[in-house]
Amino acid sequence: MIKLKIVGLGVSLPDKILTNSDLEKMVDTSDQWIIERTGIKERRIAESKTACSDLVIDATKQALQHAGLKASDLDTLIVGTSTPDTIFPSTACWVQKGLGISGSAAFDISAGCTGFLYAMEIASNLIATGKSKKVLVAGVEILSKITNYEDRSTCVLFGDGAGVCILVPTEEDRGIMSSNWGADGNLAELLYMPAGGSRIPATCESVEKKLHCLHMAGNEVFKNAVREMEGAAFTALKDANLTADDIDLFIPHQANIRIIDATIKRANIPSEKTSITIDKYGNMSAATIPVALYEAYHEGKIKDNSKILFAAFGAGFTWAAMILKW
Repeated sequence: MIKLKIVGLGVSLPDKILTNSDLEKMVDTSDQWIIERTGIKERRIAESKTACSDLVIDATKQALQHAGLKASDLDTLIVGTSTPDTIFPSTACWVQKGLGISGSAAFDISAGCTGFLYAMEIASNLIATGKSKKVLVAGVEILSKITNYEDRSTCVLFGDGAGVCILVPTEEDRGIMSSNWGADGNLAELLYMPAGGSRIPATCESVEKKLHCLHMAGNEVFKNAVREMEGAAFTALKDANLTADDIDLFIPHQANIRIIDATIKRANIPSEKTSITIDKYGNMSAATIPVALYEAYHEGKIKDNSKILFAAFGAGFTWAAMILKW
C-alpha cells in the first residue's frame, strides 16, 4: 500500500445549465432519447470568458480550506485535462499564477477521460518516493468549447466542470491499495480532436470544417470502454487481494449510463454501491471522477476505512483503475 490520504476536496461547476429541452431546440433530438441512451438530463456550461484554470483555482480554494492549508503549502500541482487554457504553458502553471504561488512543480496530464486517474497514479508515486509532500490533483474540462452543437450524436453528452483533491503522506493504515493503467494509441482516431496541434494547425479551412471539435465513433468507443474499464477494475481487485464484495463504493467515469450499467454488471458490483452523477452533469471527462468523489464524501457515503474503487476509460484510448482505502 502507498500510504497517503486525501485531506482536501473541492469542486467548481458553472452556474449555467443546459437541459435536454434546450438541446431539443438546437438539434434533432428529444429528452426521452437522450435519457434512454445516455442517462443525462442536464449538464453545466462555462461562460465564454471562463478557462479551465479558473475552475481549478475556485475548486482549489475550497480544497485548501477543507484541508486547513495555504496555497503556498502545495509542492506539486498536477492537472488532468484535454481542454487546457493554452497548448503551453500548462494549465497547472496558470493555476499557479492564479493562486499567487511559485516554486512548486506544475504540469498537465493529457489522457482524456482517464486524466484524473493518470494524475493520481503519478501523484501517489511522487508521495511514495518522498519527492512530494502536498500534491494538488485536478480533473477539469470545458468541453463545451470543443463540442459541435450541430452534431446530435456528441453534443448531448458533454458538460463542463472541475474537481480537485489534495494528497499528503501518512503513517496511518490508508492509501492506494492497488492501481493500474494502460493505453492503446492504435485506436486514437476513434475519439479525438483532429486540428489544433502540429498535425493540423489552425487555418480558416480547419475551422470551417469543424476540425477543432471532438469527433467520436460512438459504438466502438462504447465496446472498448466497457471491456477496458471492466478489465482494469478486475486487475485492481486482484492486485489488492479483494473481491467486489469488499468494495464500499465504486466511482466509475461518468460517460454514459449504459457503459456504467454494463461495467457494474460484468464486475458484479451492486448499483447501490455505485456513484452516479451523469444525470446532473453529463460527461465532464477528466472532471467526472473527482466531482463524484466530492459529492459522495459530502453525502456521507465515504467513511474511515471505506474501500473505493475508481475506473475510467478515455481518448487515446486510455484506461485506469485504482483502489483507495479512505
